[in-house]
Amino acid sequence: MIVAIEGIDGAGKTTQAKRLVRFLRSKGVAAEYTSEPTGSALGRMIKSYLRRGGANPHLLALLFAADRIYHLNKVVNPMLERGQVVVCDRYLYSSYAYQGVMTGSPLWVREINKMAPHPDIAVLLDISVEEALRRKKKRIRFEDPGFLEEVRREYLRLCEAGLMVKVDAGGGVDVVFGELVRVVAPRLGLRPSA
Repeated sequence: MIVAIEGIDGAGKTTQAKRLVRFLRSKGVAAEYTSEPTGSALGRMIKSYLRRGGANPHLLALLFAADRIYHLNKVVNPMLERGQVVVCDRYLYSSYAYQGVMTGSPLWVREINKMAPHPDIAVLLDISVEEALRRKKKRIRFEDPGFLEEVRREYLRLCEAGLMVKVDAGGGVDVVFGELVRVVAPRLGLRPSA
C-alpha cells in the first residue's frame, strides 16, 4: 500500500510522514519512509534546478516524472513486493499540483505521469500559505506566496475530486498527527489511537 503525504512547502510533510512510519511500526505494520524527489542523480538534478531557480517548468515536470519512474522501480515497488506499507513524503499529486500550476498544462502533467499508480491513501496536510511561509527556515524557489496559493488551490481541488483526504495542518505537531492517524489507521485495519 502506498500512503502519500502531500501539501505545500512548510505544511509538515516530512515530520508527519516519518512519525507515521514510527507509529505504524509500533503497531506491528512493516512500514518504510521514502520521499520525492529522490536522492538519485535525477533527484539531485531537480534539487539543483530548484535551488538556482529559472528552470524551464516543462523540463522540471519531465525530470520529476523521470525521477518518479526511478523511485517506483528502485524503491517503492521492491518495498511493496516485500509487503511493506510505503509512506511517501510527496508523490504523484505533488506533480499534479506543482507542475500543473508551473506549466499551465495540468493535463499534460497527468499524461507524463500515467505510469505511476495512484496512492492507496493520499493525505493533504492543508495549511495557509502565510503559516507555511512562517514555518519555513530556508528560502527556496516555491516560496512565492501567489504561486503557493495556486498550488494549494490545486491540492484542494484534488480533495474535492475525492483523490485526497484533507487534514488541517495548522495546529501543533501532535494535533496534526492525531488527525493524520485518524485518517490512515482505519484504512490499514488499525485503531486510530496515536
